Amino acid sequence: MDGREAGYARGVPRPVWSGTLSFGLVSVPVKAYSAVHDHNVHFHQLQKRTGARINYDKVSAKSGKPVPKEEIEKGFEVAKGEYVVVDLDELEALRPRSTKTVEITDFVDLAAVDPIYYEHTYWLVPDGDAATRAYRLLLAAMEKSQRVAVGTVVMRNKQYLAAVRPLDGALAMSTMRFADEIVPQKKIDGIPAARSKPAPKELALASQIIESLASDWDPARYRDTYTEQLRDLIKRKAKGEKITPEADDEESSTNVVDLMAALQASLESGRRRPVKKTARARARAAPTTAKKTTKKSSPRRQTA
Repeated sequence: MDGREAGYARGVPRPVWSGTLSFGLVSVPVKAYSAVHDHNVHFHQLQKRTGARINYDKVSAKSGKPVPKEEIEKGFEVAKGEYVVVDLDELEALRPRSTKTVEITDFVDLAAVDPIYYEHTYWLVPDGDAATRAYRLLLAAMEKSQRVAVGTVVMRNKQYLAAVRPLDGALAMSTMRFADEIVPQKKIDGIPAARSKPAPKELALASQIIESLASDWDPARYRDTYTEQLRDLIKRKAKGEKITPEADDEESSTNVVDLMAALQASLESGRRRPVKKTARARARAAPTTAKKTTKKSSPRRQTA
């Protein structure tokens, strides 16, 4: 081990893009930093006997011999074994030019954008002291209106739909899927029809289970236990420890269970868990202090 956590290769965050947010006649110079990082453990393929790394060569499917880079071109298969070849110059002419600008065209309700559209998220930072005032103004206005800015941006010679939204006191930009990249649920077989209604008693029990498990969203509560165990395994093996895999005693059940019985058992199990109050529940339970009001009496008229 070289002192780094297995599966991690973190360094000082660096901007991956810089440009301007443009809306109306206002331009805000910004820099974009990736808001996420990969914590997966990455393996290399090795030869068993020698431990040598496995390399991949680009070989001809016809001759089986390696093909040098200068002899490789791009082709799109229009029929089996039939290709349309596109030159690199033709591709270059079609690529969108990096305008270094997020062209905001719309402000839409934040709740109207389903998470299915979001891809990769970046933190936006004002680029220089002069940009800070306009950045704070845009952030405050978007927080007040609860709207998300939608526009387009070119990054790495590719055009993206982008959403800029307020998040944790800063502006975040997420690249998005275009509408034709989303698979509509009507194309997926097996989704029950909306017209089939559950039995009222089953619905009531299911609703009680949901309420018993209700909690505030805290992402720190959820951990990638598989990756943690994998990194621990690598550390132990690196120290020379012999690992004996444990047998998996868990059997997959294919038996059809009684739905009502399963719902009732789930509800009883939830009742035995510690009660977690959500922010809404805490607000409802908070004692309210009534203001004491004193009625002023009118001065008593004295008679002589």
